[in-house]
Amino acid sequence: MSPHIKDVADAAGVSVSTVSRALRGLPTVNPATAEVVRNVAANLGYVPSAAAAAIATGRTRAVNVVVPALATWFFSSLVEGIDRELRKASYDMALFDLGYTGTERQRVFHRSLLRHRGDAVVAVCIDFSAEERDELRATGLPTIVVGNPVEGLRFVGIDEVAAARLATQHLIDLGHRDILHLSGGAEAELRLNARVPKDRLQGFQDALQAAGIPLDPSRVRLGRFTAAASGSIMDEILDGPGPYPTAVFAASDEMAMGAALSIYRHGMAVPGDISVIGIDDHTLSAPFGLTTVAQRPAEQGGAAARIVLDELAGHSANEGNLLLPVTLIERGSTGAPAH
Repeated sequence: MSPHIKDVADAAGVSVSTVSRALRGLPTVNPATAEVVRNVAANLGYVPSAAAAAIATGRTRAVNVVVPALATWFFSSLVEGIDRELRKASYDMALFDLGYTGTERQRVFHRSLLRHRGDAVVAVCIDFSAEERDELRATGLPTIVVGNPVEGLRFVGIDEVAAARLATQHLIDLGHRDILHLSGGAEAELRLNARVPKDRLQGFQDALQAAGIPLDPSRVRLGRFTAAASGSIMDEILDGPGPYPTAVFAASDEMAMGAALSIYRHGMAVPGDISVIGIDDHTLSAPFGLTTVAQRPAEQGGAAARIVLDELAGHSANEGNLLLPVTLIERGSTGAPAH
């Protein structure tokens, strides 16, 4: 027969309500008492009923996390950081994957996300429409966006303009004047990451302007945040008559790696003929030897989770945005121009 909460209370010498509060991690229980209760519960093999706790407290101890897709390093890293912090607080994660399709987005948002009895919402790199923002606010749940800013909602991320300016300035400091920017943005029709490519383009333009370098519109190419897309764009440029850029600033490391592979396929060297830099510090960037501006998506996800968990614990809501730092990491893919 499975142990009951009263068995834990009797063995620990405390009340049933104290056991309940201790196992829910509430701050109203003395830490030493809470430790005794947890040890007794573990020794007896007592597992609290999530359904009973939800009825008693109005809480499910689950956070709804909505993500565009899990098949990318950036999104999966953000989710990993969120889940790590939720597990520390004994919260579950209810994951909603939009699958990158508009029809799936409608089903997930209206039929699943808004109807699920989670305690909070963490959205990963999604631009909510005005109607969706209103519906989220109507739920009364603590809500935060991680990865890109959304009008009217709190977010955790990086200063995208500053990150792009740092990457571009690195190339300028090496002596480059003819710089190609491989931008994201083709995902805008899915309302994903719309601000990120725009802000990174803005940072690129700001750095050129500050250095007195005229912006050549032909040196900005719109693609997706994938190696295949950027490789195709680079192939098109290098298959042409030139002149070729002396450096490439790609809006992500995956794009930068795609560009570098295209340069190699054309019998050219990185950085001997063309320097390449990205943003992210993807797990493959170090073995690839890619110079990058490192952001830490797992840390961003963890920070977003802590904000909503603090709010659920009764602490004052943090209504502001949180920007985490970025770092330039120089590896072997950038150098002075050859000519």
